[in-house]
Amino acid sequence: MAELRVEASGETVGEAKWAALRELELQAPALDKSAVRFEVLSEGERGLLGVGYSPARVVAVVEAEMPAPPADESTLAGEVRELVERVAQSLGVSCRVELVEDDERVVAMCTGGEMAHLIGRHGQTIDAVQYLANAIVARAYGDERKEIVVDAAGYRARRQATLEALARRSAERALSSSEPVELDPMTAVERKVVHTVLQDFPGISTSSEGTEPNRYVVVAPADAD
Repeated sequence: MAELRVEASGETVGEAKWAALRELELQAPALDKSAVRFEVLSEGERGLLGVGYSPARVVAVVEAEMPAPPADESTLAGEVRELVERVAQSLGVSCRVELVEDDERVVAMCTGGEMAHLIGRHGQTIDAVQYLANAIVARAYGDERKEIVVDAAGYRARRQATLEALARRSAERALSSSEPVELDPMTAVERKVVHTVLQDFPGISTSSEGTEPNRYVVVAPADAD
């Protein structure tokens, strides 16, 4: 048995409770709804003419049996699952971890009601979890290792799309102004996305400057130097 804890919101307390139950059922399909305990954090405020509105917020807690890992799950995938679950628990996040493994990588997808805590500001927390997982796998498996990707609620696809669009806009701006464009500080994972998108962009070069955690990408005309 494991304690699952989910925070949810809605226009009313009833809607917030329903949203919390739905999230708990995603994590534990065999959930006993009658055993769920609710704590009302806020009853919400409708406001006048939509002004001053705030949602109702509740926390739902229950002891539930978690689904057993698939019987054909590899040793590596099992170790990745255990690592991600332990890190999430240490962060106070209850989540379900689903794994997809192929010949080159293992993707750990986390779902739950508190994914913002696991993702962190600009993805810094989830990138740190992913870095830790890859470092452990590299040490344990050496040349036999696979790339480990840790995702939460589809964050990586959304963030990659945002970064790709930002990279192209910045390249066009650099070309039109004939001046380098400095982007905001990013994690190493995000900087790699920008570099990859622009590596074949005509007339553009990219470089990383600064020191962690404030290292950033500079997008510049190729002949700027």
